Amino acid sequence: MGLQETPSGERIHIGFFGVRNAGKSSLVNAITGQDLAVVSDRKGTTTDPVRKAMELLPLGPVVIIDTPGFDDDGTLGAKRVEKTRKILETCDIAVLVADAKCGLTDTDKELLALIGERKIPYLIAWNKTDIADTAQQKEAPERALKVSALTGEGIEALKERLGQLIPDKEEKRLIGDLVQPGDLCVLVCPIDDSAPKGRLILPQQLAIRDLLDSGALPLVCRDTELEAVLKRPGIDPKLVITDSQAFKKVGALVPDDMTLTSFSILMARYKGFLENAVHGVRAIKDLQDGDKVLMAEGCTHHRQCNDIGTVKIPRWLKEYTGKSIEIETCSGNAFPEDVSPYRIVIHCGGCMLTENAVHARMEQAIGQGVPFTNYGLVIAFMTGTLERSLRLFPGLHDLLTET
Repeated sequence: MGLQETPSGERIHIGFFGVRNAGKSSLVNAITGQDLAVVSDRKGTTTDPVRKAMELLPLGPVVIIDTPGFDDDGTLGAKRVEKTRKILETCDIAVLVADAKCGLTDTDKELLALIGERKIPYLIAWNKTDIADTAQQKEAPERALKVSALTGEGIEALKERLGQLIPDKEEKRLIGDLVQPGDLCVLVCPIDDSAPKGRLILPQQLAIRDLLDSGALPLVCRDTELEAVLKRPGIDPKLVITDSQAFKKVGALVPDDMTLTSFSILMARYKGFLENAVHGVRAIKDLQDGDKVLMAEGCTHHRQCNDIGTVKIPRWLKEYTGKSIEIETCSGNAFPEDVSPYRIVIHCGGCMLTENAVHARMEQAIGQGVPFTNYGLVIAFMTGTLERSLRLFPGLHDLLTET
């Protein structure tokens, strides 16, 4: 991924929901101007969520998601409905596509209730108005508009309305709000077997860009060159940010009075769950023989022989605790509904997930009484560098020292 590309987790996710044959796929194709989804008169043509990352004016970078019919039946249908529920957890905006000939069905109303529970901004798109009597289109008029995927009626108006629904959130910064113009920041990026060939991982890219936008001076090096960098005359970093895997080595090289944190900890803050992750990491010290730990990742990258989530952290956990613990893993969208069998959920930084998706997983775990934290916090905790890594965030640092 190039630095100029908007990653999936940073795009506005717009989900299209409804019953089978309401015309969701046809409407998605009309909005995107592409044959993104397969269209057929046969009910249930869309069997899996279809995603497309694109630029959609006037919204900008988005991910459009076409979902299976929520009224699908049978064993496979139940699985498709569950996938649709999962999509709702990731969405920034929802569009309920309703058949103008039928009005809102009980299933449509169930979908609206689920959208309401997640507090997702939404619109109702009355489709097939080219052939339907519009008299029954009375529900939620302030959120509804008439469209026709066949004739194109209302498509531009729908785009404009979607643009008005983009959440007006305070601008999030990964690190730029914590530095001043001219500050030198050293970014430690190990290049080992698990490093992606020819590129930096996304949190490293985001940090570099955010520092540049802030007028700070990012200096990127490997852990193998860090000692030489710090000894160079005139090098006095305001901050050192390291890959979590090198926490122990970097922590030994960086003077104690120099601020140190990790990309993963910054991502937890960026995604809005750092405080919960600090609370959750303390469960590590209470792990006992037979306890289960869930290692969860938001992406489905090709795993190397010494993968951080499936090999390194599990090994370090067993060494640190001295306990016979069971490690299970999940990746991509395969986050289990029931996490109560686990003593702790250890998640990746979530760089490929939306903030809504990460929070849904966190709320699910905490709601079931399971502590939730992330890779960087766990590694910092086990290497004795957690207290140092949180000095950048005084409130959280005080929280840690009080407990």
